[in-house]
Amino acid sequence: MTFYAFAKLVVGGILRIGFRFRVVGAEKVPRTGGLIVAANHISNFDPPILGVAMPRPVSYMAKKELFPIPVLRWMLPRLNAFPVDRAAGGTAAIRASLRMLKEGRCVGIFPEGGRNLTGTNEEKAGAAFLAAASGAPVVPAAIVGTRRLRPFGRVTVIFGEPLHVERNRQSDGADLEKGATEIMQRIRALEESNR
Repeated sequence: MTFYAFAKLVVGGILRIGFRFRVVGAEKVPRTGGLIVAANHISNFDPPILGVAMPRPVSYMAKKELFPIPVLRWMLPRLNAFPVDRAAGGTAAIRASLRMLKEGRCVGIFPEGGRNLTGTNEEKAGAAFLAAASGAPVVPAAIVGTRRLRPFGRVTVIFGEPLHVERNRQSDGADLEKGATEIMQRIRALEESNR
């Protein structure tokens, strides 16, 4: 058993016993081929929660500052995390993501660019860019219940229908902004459907 599978089993058990965890729409997630899963991001617990909900392994970008920390240096690569240098624009992480998508893997993205504690973060075009450049579908996902995570509270992950982002090579990038907006609107609609 890989460390990823072991961690998923342990975290899944904790979520099911302590947080009334449920997953809605997992059947909408393609089981094979390159895939982007795009979710809202409120809590540091969102990446492992999304990983448990996903029916297939997910690779995540994580800020490079986490990788020198001794325990995380060993753990993060085994949890399919790879570093992104946000100060440098993240081009190496984008290239790594495109390579993974070409290999048929699943890449997890938080389009708000980081934890959105106030609900006012603007969506970034990264997920739309990866989808357009790779041809991989994007599955929107809403993580609900992590804003005030407490034992025996409900945590829900809701998956939506996959969507594709097309890019017109002659455009000025407006199609990517439109794609990014659509992805975030779908995530917000999934959040609202749980209220």
